[in-house]
Parts: sequence; structure tokens; C-alpha cells
Amino acid sequence: MHEVLKILLLVFAFTNAELPIASAPIGKFKGTITKSRLGKTIYSFTGIQFAEAPVGELRFQPPVPIGHHEGIYNATVDAPLCPQPFFNETQEDCLYLNVYTTKLPNCHDPNVKKPVIVFMHPGGFYASGSKFWGPVYLLDHDLVLVTINYRLGSLGFLALGEKESPGNNGFKDQVAALKWVKANILAFGGDPELVTLMGNSAGAISVVLHMLSPMSVGLFHRAAALSNSPTTQVPIGHDELELARKQARFVGCPDDTASNIYKCLKTASAEDLGDSLLKFGEFDGDPLLLWRSVIEKDFGQERFLTDHPITLIKNNKILTKVPFMTGVTKDEFGQRALIVLNNQTLLDRLNNEWYETAPIPFLYERNTSYSRVISKGLKEFYFNNKKIDNSQEDNLAHLYADSLLGFGVNRAAKLMSEHNSHPTFYYRYSYQGDYSFFYYPNTNKTYGVVHMDDLIYLFDIPAQFPVFNATGPKEIEIVEKLTRLYANFAKHGTPTPRVDPKLDNVKWETFNNKTQKYLDIGNKLVIRERLYEKRYEEWEKLFPLSFY
Repeated sequence: MHEVLKILLLVFAFTNAELPIASAPIGKFKGTITKSRLGKTIYSFTGIQFAEAPVGELRFQPPVPIGHHEGIYNATVDAPLCPQPFFNETQEDCLYLNVYTTKLPNCHDPNVKKPVIVFMHPGGFYASGSKFWGPVYLLDHDLVLVTINYRLGSLGFLALGEKESPGNNGFKDQVAALKWVKANILAFGGDPELVTLMGNSAGAISVVLHMLSPMSVGLFHRAAALSNSPTTQVPIGHDELELARKQARFVGCPDDTASNIYKCLKTASAEDLGDSLLKFGEFDGDPLLLWRSVIEKDFGQERFLTDHPITLIKNNKILTKVPFMTGVTKDEFGQRALIVLNNQTLLDRLNNEWYETAPIPFLYERNTSYSRVISKGLKEFYFNNKKIDNSQEDNLAHLYADSLLGFGVNRAAKLMSEHNSHPTFYYRYSYQGDYSFFYYPNTNKTYGVVHMDDLIYLFDIPAQFPVFNATGPKEIEIVEKLTRLYANFAKHGTPTPRVDPKLDNVKWETFNNKTQKYLDIGNKLVIRERLYEKRYEEWEKLFPLSFY
């Protein structure tokens, strides 16, 4: 009997010795072990709570930082997603993050300090989460990767313009996560003074806003905004009351006053709030952007956004001036053109009700005299005032790509290069592989290089794509190039600190308004100038900086 007990104790001790333990100021964490693409050991700590559960009286309130925990925190399982459609495992208590590292401090090497990338996920502020973006590619480099959840939809971005709900709580969740990183990441081998804030789509909008927010000062040291920016034509006000009224109706709440909306939504089912997303569509799935930042009124609270982003940048109020990287994929949301052209009802509506319909998918002001000016200008420029049909597929695709984010990203590059004291690196991602987030219907042929296609080669996304460790050299080559560029940026503040044959010996020149140079990331890395210049100039005419 004693021999059996000895064996069991030995097995238990060995098993626990194999599990990584990180000892942070907030407590100890037990993780798991996996491998990078090239076989490096990755210590994974998943489902770490960084703020109190935003439930009950904390719903629609700023996040409350989590306190110290006793014992060893089980960081071996992914946390549930924040409430959203499409997925079953969601819950309102969702403010968790994941940490991935390849080296932990120990008695032999207590001073491990690797550059940290904090990734803010895409999903339009209504979908996605931390667990979808794996570390298998990026952690072949000497990095620590953190992926975070933040509240989504109305639960994260209800903005009634009143003291009880001034807005921007989803962004404040991100701030809370960044504060957790600053306080604790050293225990995971990360350098709290070398943090790169990286985001895609909604996450990219977030990155730029953090550069402008007084709440984010001192929390990061590089910024990479992939495929979006808040410097677009999308209106930004002090509230989103009309959106809140819709949300109220969708879950059976009164929509008459902000106070009644707030009281009722406080008691609505979190699942019902998350699942109501599809009811917001007005033109198929458009508008693709519903919830957004608001300019917070001052009720004595800590404000995340104090003025329009363009106004803040123009007035030299970039509060976190750091090296900045931004860009687009070649086609972005151009595939939306196919959806419209293959749906006669949508196509007829776009042709016959252009002035009423165009502001919905292309995200500009509605029901104003200037809205008609915008609609007229876009119809003339993109379609030469002709009927929209299959012959206009490319033009409609360009309009989708430019309106949803291309123009805003280009404007961000211009504004940051002028008003940020650190360099701006601008790119177009044009590599078209065999994998994509959109294929021609009923085929495995990629449409182009659409929104988020670059993420396929930066993160392992096993729910949709294979891990590229045993596939063709094409995928391996682009994985190595992309991850090297971002790892260099995180470490050095420039993606090409030296001439590197693995990066085609290219020197990524900084963007300025005179030469407007950018890196084209395709089969080869090539420096080019003036991305989609004529298209973006049309938007500059319709939305001049003097507006802001």
C-alpha cells in the first residue's frame, strides 16, 4: 500500500512540475504547455480574469480591477466569450485575457524581459474574443503575446449621453487589461516598458483611440492598427441614443426616454442582448459598424475620449506618441460587392433608392442636405452615374473597401505622420494565398485579399485554417515575413531595423505626406508610393479636414 502511495505521489509531483507556474503581484497562475510552429516551448496561461464580473449593478459601468487571489489560479482553460451571436459558450462575466510566453523568470534567470504584444481582436465591437488568436507563429520570435476580451455590443458600448451611461465601457475594459499587463506581465517574462498595442478592424480603431485617450497614457510604447481607424467619415457624437432605442425594442424594453431604456436594459437577459445583433441589419448585414466610440460628456467620471479623434490629432493632442504602423489589405471588404450583385432585391434598392440607401452600407451621415451631396459625389466618382450592375463589380468593391476603412486608414497615416513625433509605417497587404476569409461562392477559390486575410499568417486560427508547419513553402514564407516584421516593430520600433535577406533586403521607409511611401506586402516586399491616390482624394474632397 505504501509503495502504491509513493508512486502516486511521484506521479502527482512530476505532473505538477511539468505545469508552468507564474508568480505575479496579483497571485500565482498555473498554465499549460504547447509548441510554436518551429517547436519552441510555449507556456500558455488562459482565462485570466482582469476585472470584476460586469454583472448586476456593474452592468453598463466602468470595469472594476480585480484584486489579489489566494492559492494558485487555474489558467489552463479558455474563458467564455462575451455575449454575442454565433457561439454557444458566452457569458456576461467575460473580462479575461490570455498570456503566452516562451520563458518564465526563475532563480537562475530572474530578469527575463521580452517585448510584449497586446492584441485587441476584430469583430465590429459585437463579436470575437481572445481565444481565437493563437500564438503558434508569433512566438517563434522572442515575444510575449497577450490577447484580451472586452465587452461587446450594448453591454460594452451603450451610450445614452447621461451620467448613468456616458459610453465607451468596452474601451475602458481594454484600459483595465493594459493596466493588468503593466502590473503583472513581468512575472510572465514580459517587459512592462516595451508593450506594443496591436489591433485589427475594431481592434485597430481601439489602438488609435488609445493613443488619444488620457486613460491610456503610460500603458504602451508602440501602436499597430491593422485595417481600420476612427479617422473616417463615420459620425462620432456624444451618444448613440437611436441605437439604444433599437436595442431596447429588440428585447422588449420601452424606448421613450434614456432613463427608461437604461433601467430596463439593466435587467434584460445578457444572452438576449448579445443575440439581438442580426436584428440591427438594414441593408442585408449593413451597416457593418454599429457600436462605436462617443465623445464623453463630463459628469466627473474618467473620460476615455474627450473630443473627435481628428480634432484631437489636428490640435496636437496625441497623448501617447509612439511608433505607429497601419495599413490595409488589397481588397478589404470588396467581397461585399458580390453579395449585393447576387441579390436582386439589394441591387434594386441601391439603384432605385440610392440617396436613402447609400449612407447605410458606406457609413456616412443620413437625412441631411450634405448627405445628398456625399451620395451624389460617390455615384459620380465610382459609377460615372451609371446603373450598378455586374459590369460595375470592381467599382462597387472599391467603394466598399474605401468607405468601410480604406479612406480612414489613409487619413490616419497622413495625420499621424504630421502630428506624431515618432515614425509612421504604412502598408498594403497584397499576398493572395490559397486561404482567405472569403471564397467565391461554392468554390475554394479566393476572391482576393480581403479583410483580415493577413491575420491568417500572424495567428493560428485552428477553427478555420490549418497550422502552416507542414504545408507548402508559400504559406511558410509569408508567415515568416509577417511575424518578423511585427516582432521587429515590437522590439525596435521599426519593422526593418537592418537589411535582412529574409525580408527581401527591403528598408521600410517611413510615411510622410510628400512622398506617401508604403510597403507592399505580397510575394515580395516592395516600396511603393501613393496608395489608391485618386480614390482617397475624392473622399478628402467630400470630408475635408476643415470639418473637424
